[in-house]
Amino acid sequence: SEQCNVEMEFGKLHLPRYKVPQGTESGKYLRELCMAGLKKRYGGQVSQDKLERLEYELSTIENMGYVDYFLIVWDFIKFAKDNGIMVGPGRGSAAGSVVSYCLEITDIDPLKYGLIFERFLNPDRISMPDIDIDFCFERRQEVIDYVIQKYGSDRVAQIITFGTMAARAAIRDVGRALDMPYAEVDVIAKHIPFELGMTIDRALEVNSDLARLYEEDSRIKKLINMARALEGLTRHASIHAAGVVITSNPVMDYVPLQKNEDGGITTQFTMGLLEELGLLKMDFLGLRTLTVIRDAVNLIRENKGVEIDISSLDFNDSAAFKLIGDGKTDGVFQLESAGMKQFMKELKPSCLEDIIAGVSLYRPGPMDQIPRYIRNKNHPQSIEYTHPGLEPILKVTYGCMVYQEQVMQIVRDLAGYSLSRSDLVRRAMSKKKTEVMRKERQNFIHGITDQDGNIEAAGAVRNGIDEASANRIFDEMMEFAKYAFNKSHAAAYAVIAYQTAWLKAHHPVEFMAALLNSFLGNINKVTQYIHECKSMGIKVLPPDINESSAGFTISGSNIRFGLAAVKNAGESAVRSIIETRAKAGKFTSFYDFCEKVDLKELNKRCIESLIKCGAFDSLNVYRAQLMAVVDKVIDGIQSNRRRNIQGQVSIFEISGSKPADTDTALPDIKEHPPRVLLSMEKEMLGVYISGHPLEGYEKELKETATVTTLDILNSANNNSGGQDYIPAAPTADDQIVTIGGIITEKKTKVTKSNNLMAFIKLEDLFGSIEVLVFPAILEKYAAFIETDSLVTIKGRVSIKEDEDPKVICEEIKPLVEVKSKKLYLKINSGIDPEILEAVWASLRYFNGLTPVYVYFEKEGSTKLANKEMWADISDFLLQELKDLLGEDCVKMVIS
Repeated sequence: SEQCNVEMEFGKLHLPRYKVPQGTESGKYLRELCMAGLKKRYGGQVSQDKLERLEYELSTIENMGYVDYFLIVWDFIKFAKDNGIMVGPGRGSAAGSVVSYCLEITDIDPLKYGLIFERFLNPDRISMPDIDIDFCFERRQEVIDYVIQKYGSDRVAQIITFGTMAARAAIRDVGRALDMPYAEVDVIAKHIPFELGMTIDRALEVNSDLARLYEEDSRIKKLINMARALEGLTRHASIHAAGVVITSNPVMDYVPLQKNEDGGITTQFTMGLLEELGLLKMDFLGLRTLTVIRDAVNLIRENKGVEIDISSLDFNDSAAFKLIGDGKTDGVFQLESAGMKQFMKELKPSCLEDIIAGVSLYRPGPMDQIPRYIRNKNHPQSIEYTHPGLEPILKVTYGCMVYQEQVMQIVRDLAGYSLSRSDLVRRAMSKKKTEVMRKERQNFIHGITDQDGNIEAAGAVRNGIDEASANRIFDEMMEFAKYAFNKSHAAAYAVIAYQTAWLKAHHPVEFMAALLNSFLGNINKVTQYIHECKSMGIKVLPPDINESSAGFTISGSNIRFGLAAVKNAGESAVRSIIETRAKAGKFTSFYDFCEKVDLKELNKRCIESLIKCGAFDSLNVYRAQLMAVVDKVIDGIQSNRRRNIQGQVSIFEISGSKPADTDTALPDIKEHPPRVLLSMEKEMLGVYISGHPLEGYEKELKETATVTTLDILNSANNNSGGQDYIPAAPTADDQIVTIGGIITEKKTKVTKSNNLMAFIKLEDLFGSIEVLVFPAILEKYAAFIETDSLVTIKGRVSIKEDEDPKVICEEIKPLVEVKSKKLYLKINSGIDPEILEAVWASLRYFNGLTPVYVYFEKEGSTKLANKEMWADISDFLLQELKDLLGEDCVKMVIS
């Protein structure tokens, strides 16, 4: 770039200098910090092997020119910890470094868990070190601000990233540009399998239907050919989620910059190119789980007076391992999908090594090793090693190759490679470099000799391994290296998994409250974790005007819903309620509440929402009563306030009395039926709190549904990216599934062909999903497609990029067979027309699938009521009909 003032040279480092205390230099200062850390981590008497490992790492770091890099990372992590900002135990290969461990950059002992430094820094492979740091999701920006303040705003910049056209997106974009019908383009796009790394060429190979359309239809061929030309091209620019570059001179001296729409500055070069130019790139990652851990620890301190140092837990807690082994891992980091739960239930982990292996194995590819791993753990006598030399390396994983580090150890211990060269071999294996591997096989078996005849690596045969066994070992490594996992990375994940499992096992209420708070804006997750709370025996109480804070809080052994989660209750309104309560004490009545709070902050809509969600229930009033008087109370108070302008004294103050409390004059009306109350809660909170329409139907759902809404949502999230996550019951695009639940919304739309189709929202115990019902299906099953109906739906899953997943309905049935039920009503002669109208209104309101037969005494005949009068039977409806018609005039018959 013409603007750059520094001559850039590939391979030359341009690291900023860390300002060390006066009178010392950076290398010496790093050694001092590491020696102090070594004694702290391993005790006062440090063994010689640990000193040698530390010395080797420090020498390598100095020779490669990365001293300042480590000091910079140490400094901002120290700032975070000194200021109470949660920091992760260390992600990626940096956990293999004793220097990182001594500096408290990482919290995993690399010597205890066999982590290898050369996997992180290899003197034979010059590349920038890469220490990715996880911070508390909410306070990550504070660390970035500290770095900006320390090194200067002109020397710190965020990094650009470019979004590219994936296969489906390219098809849709080209189709739009060619003005082809959306439905036709959508069909072609959906023929491309929805999986990570899929290309159009690959789709044409694996999908014969797509290949046939390509060959037979010239328009489709043109569409696909143009999309192939655009596939992989840059579509847009954005800011990297975590990447930050730090330079010794102003960033603009090194690379071109650009201003974003929001005014922020980013580099015009991507992360990879910045590293090649020798610039210091850091990843400041925000991890939500660390925020959950922080909040749980704070709640434990506040609720129980117990101080917990989460980074100092030992890894031998039987309760934590039992919780994992029992599959009760909702909310446990990396272990909460149904597939992982089943894996852990079969594995029954008893140590951290098992969790590390679990995180590593539960991915595409190595999943094939899971049955063998479990079998060998449960039956160690069945473990077989190709050569005894493999046992010390593979014993920790019960004879299975799981980690990249194990591949490196095998070539080192069995063939005499240096660790530096073993890492190069491991990389070549993973990249499937055939020619390199053919030569490396010979090196592994027969050794490596330099030009002067000196032996660099003895080889497996010289070390006493027969050639056939050496070939088999190399073949196993070749097969496994394609998907071997970085143990350092897995170990960091396993530590966080263990920490969250420990908190859930020993402090379940506090942990679940923290978990719920972290997902306040995600209704599906909140629903999932409320369901988990119930299964753990923890009640989630509804919002309460006198007890709730803004977020979820602890109430005895239960969790109280927060006011901030109530629809239409904004931040200022919630703050006003809490501040008023703190100053004036608890509210004694609805009128007392309205009189004390600032009605400029709380409008009528907000107060109605609080009524509907049950926030006033503890005042021993019905929601129906409050909804009947809310307008009157608010208007009266506002009118009084307008009259009592400054300097005026009201007649009540003169007399020493106060206005009549409106609560004492509430209308004498019944409370809304339970179903209506639940509906109100769902509307205002997004979830059911005091109950659920599906309670009591768990058996029917388990017997009829093949997946839950959560399974489909998780599968869609997995398909959109992220190879470290495997969904529960894998649900693919276009897969036929059956889901069960309650219809909570129904919208209809007239199609272009003047037919009616429906969009319904189906909710089960875990979340909700949209279901599309096309005209032919709607006409066939219209009787069952009504709001509040309990149904099972069979249909095809539709997963599209940048859209929420849906189900295309093919068949719909009642969740519970109701044909055996009949409701009989007797209408006496001379009945009051208003009572009769009330009966019809009740039946219409509680419309359902149970046939209603009406006997008219005057005519002496029994008639089957129209379907609009058929009922959804409940105790409340039966009692209401008996109150209207008389006890003997209502009869429920079950044949």
